[in-house]
Amino acid sequence: MADFDAAVIGAGAVGLACAAKLSQRGQSVLVLEAAAHPGEGISARNSEVIHAGLYYPTGSLKHRMCVSGRRQLYGFLEARGIACAKCGKVVVATSEAEQEKIEALLVQGQTNGVEGLRLLSASEVAGLEPEVQATAGLSSPETGIFDSHQYMFALIAIIEGAGGHVALRTPLAGATPGRGAFTLATGGAEPMQLSATRLVNSAGLSAPDVARKIEGVAMEWVPEHRFAKGNYFRLSGRAPFRRLVYPAPVDGGLGVHATIDLAGNLRFGPDVEWIPEGIRPEDLDYAVAPARGDSFYAAIRRYWPGLPEGALSPDYSGIRPKLTGPGGTADFRIDGPEVHGLPGLVNLFGIESPGLTSSLAIGDEVARILH
Repeated sequence: MADFDAAVIGAGAVGLACAAKLSQRGQSVLVLEAAAHPGEGISARNSEVIHAGLYYPTGSLKHRMCVSGRRQLYGFLEARGIACAKCGKVVVATSEAEQEKIEALLVQGQTNGVEGLRLLSASEVAGLEPEVQATAGLSSPETGIFDSHQYMFALIAIIEGAGGHVALRTPLAGATPGRGAFTLATGGAEPMQLSATRLVNSAGLSAPDVARKIEGVAMEWVPEHRFAKGNYFRLSGRAPFRRLVYPAPVDGGLGVHATIDLAGNLRFGPDVEWIPEGIRPEDLDYAVAPARGDSFYAAIRRYWPGLPEGALSPDYSGIRPKLTGPGGTADFRIDGPEVHGLPGLVNLFGIESPGLTSSLAIGDEVARILH
């Protein structure tokens, strides 16, 4: 008999959501996390936005997981008293070409089942956000912000409340499939061996490395590392907006947008800085180069011409796990046995934005595959 019904590699928001969903289905779950604290990777370096689901191809995993995850997430946060605000956002156009983009976004979002979307005239944008200069806009009232760290603590409470465990400073050293269970070897200060009937690889930036440690996973099913860095700059002084303000989308991301946190602080970002191939996850540099602020001023002033000179300062950066290079687009990969052929294993690759919003729905999908 296995020590655990399931083991989840990675204690970020998605890994914890998978573990919580499995726990709620009566399974004993162990979460293995290489870092000293949960959520230190991708989950600690994002804008904490709850996305509505308007950007993604209809029927894609990003579309389905985002819309379902967002609907679940608001209820989850409210039921547990976790801070959040459905503040809404405005996607703005500053040219005729960008206006065509947001009109296409409206159609995409409505097809995706996103509630409450509507186009705004220039005067309507000004009425909602007087300091924004735009030729047109798209209102997304379902977009919001929340405390992602309290959310992860709530997921851990579900896991531990069901008798599960989150083991920190415990990297996976290797996994060997056997008759009805995986034998897992862990590293860290106290290496050990244990067994689990099911195995979920939710290691974020290191997910390809973890997959290579699982015997029987053919390398053709393991993507190469491709990373895109997103830099953020914070605004000094009073926030000029009450909602999130996004430009029309750009290659690799959603443009340098304005997000407000729950304390009322405003930051801009992320931009898209492609990391050279061959860089390992442990060698990634998260420092924000002050010189990148020059391009931020130009991008922001397209929709907020009143941005004062010298008002931006480097804040933080995050790294996205990409499955394609510049100019390409890719869906989430939730690879179950029908892909790689190993019963009881799910590999999660390329879980970038909107992964945080999608986390509860991804947990449902993983639990369904492993049922």
